[in-house]
Amino acid sequence: MIRAKRNTRTIVMKLTIRPASPFDFDLSARIFLKGDEQIRRYQDGKYWQVVRLNKDLVLLVLAESGTVNAPVLKAELRSNERVFGDYEKTAKRMIQSLFNLDIDLNQFYADVERDRILTSIVQKLRGLRSPATATVFEALISSIIEQQISLDVAQVLEKNVRRNFGDALRVDDKLYYAFPPPQKFMSATIEQLRSCGLSQRKAEYIKDVSKLIIEGKLDLETLKNREDSQRIIEELCKVRGIGVWTAELTMIRGMQKLDVIPADDLGLRRTISHYYNNDREISSKEVREIARNWGKWAGLAGFYLIVAETSGVSLSI
Repeated sequence: MIRAKRNTRTIVMKLTIRPASPFDFDLSARIFLKGDEQIRRYQDGKYWQVVRLNKDLVLLVLAESGTVNAPVLKAELRSNERVFGDYEKTAKRMIQSLFNLDIDLNQFYADVERDRILTSIVQKLRGLRSPATATVFEALISSIIEQQISLDVAQVLEKNVRRNFGDALRVDDKLYYAFPPPQKFMSATIEQLRSCGLSQRKAEYIKDVSKLIIEGKLDLETLKNREDSQRIIEELCKVRGIGVWTAELTMIRGMQKLDVIPADDLGLRRTISHYYNNDREISSKEVREIARNWGKWAGLAGFYLIVAETSGVSLSI
């Protein structure tokens, strides 16, 4: 049960989560080591970001107090206002989603063990879980922003968008920003969106998507509950500005659909060519052929390979 206590500045609600093993919290959160401390960051063993629980903004702070084989997460929900209602289930569900804690990693490892290259990598990254966004909408907008630009540039633009349009939460005299809801983008002008560094087309795409959601013509959470990933891709691609790459990236990040792989992604193709083709260029078609060996775990396997390359993991086969 969440325990609430009042100090001079902040109301702190605490809870404990015991994820299924294995779970390496440090390894999984390291992707946010260089994150913006007012948005999402991992530092000194703690991960934090603003999340929306029901209608309330709270600062979520996570820390590991267990081991990879017996993981325990200590969570704090920090707010200036006393929140009401049963937040324990909502908070735990949010945390489970943010780090894909429901995924059976042992089954993943067993299912890909015939792939000697991937097995060599997963043995060195045991307990790594792929982080996800708090909502499908956030994953979709972030994927649109990242179209055809480098990840470094995209991160700057996403930070600008969040700071300009996201709701702010002040906790312990520090300001944090949540991801903007569709209404904020809908009410913004194209010029205001472009002031964040977005192109004309991307600003239009974001407004179009937001309008469809507000009007009830696009229900991302309902799409998330569909089992047929190909049908989800087809539905998303009906929306202006969304192609297969954007749809697949959104599904992995926001829907936990790990059977898809964004084979058109140049960075992913480079990574797979490094481990599977001696750094010789490969096509998206070849990526999909390799990914067939990973079955329903294609997206997770791709994530492991990316983390392996950025971490300098070498093969031992």
